[in-house]
Amino acid sequence: MLLIPAIDLKDGQCVRLKQGDLKDATVFSDRPGEMAAHWKAQGARRLHVVDLNGAVAGRVKNEPAIKAIIKSAGNEMPVQIGGGIRDLDTIERMLDDGASFVVIGTAAVKNPGLLQDACVAFPGHIIVSIDAKDGKVATDGWSKLSGHEVIDLAMKFEDYGVESILYTDIGRDGMLTGVNLEATLKLAQSVSVPIIASGGIASMKDINALCKIEDEGVTAAILGRALYEGHIEFKKAQKRADELAAKS
Repeated sequence: MLLIPAIDLKDGQCVRLKQGDLKDATVFSDRPGEMAAHWKAQGARRLHVVDLNGAVAGRVKNEPAIKAIIKSAGNEMPVQIGGGIRDLDTIERMLDDGASFVVIGTAAVKNPGLLQDACVAFPGHIIVSIDAKDGKVATDGWSKLSGHEVIDLAMKFEDYGVESILYTDIGRDGMLTGVNLEATLKLAQSVSVPIIASGGIASMKDINALCKIEDEGVTAAILGRALYEGHIEFKKAQKRADELAAKS
């Protein structure tokens, strides 16, 4: 189980939100590059970066901070970037900037052809993000609920050739209420591409539970507020996840 620290960017600062509400942001650092270096020193093997302003605006808004993070991460710690990435030119620019993966969310739902084209143009580099509440997919920085069912959309995206699916229960994100294990497992059992779990992971109990379903295809988990507020110590958590994987 790969544990991935999240860095959410708002106005050039590292923040955490509750249920995606930009008005409810807690600032953890105004030096994104240093935050990336911190997680690298803790042994992180990948970083998840979200441009929150970009997700709402529909275009990347925190590129200087993103570049600082990628520079600090270096070649040893791949970075996946999401938020406001809505066209092939932006995907190419993010990859040229040094990102290893680009996360497409809203654009994949509203313009499936873009996702399909991206998977063809940049094979192995495209992660699709499915953000959901009560089984329905959300878009536009989680501000709108679509009529799409999570599993139906996931199966379509799998056919396009996405590298993995990042699944977030937005009702739990930033709330430290525990991961939606049932929905995550159901999704993993419905497709063959790897699932990255996100939203509500609060303690080692959640990580232990996710490790138990790793064989079902849940291969990674995004950690946010629980790390920044000290509920989970990253180095110990990754070591524990590795030990559980070795036993299985």
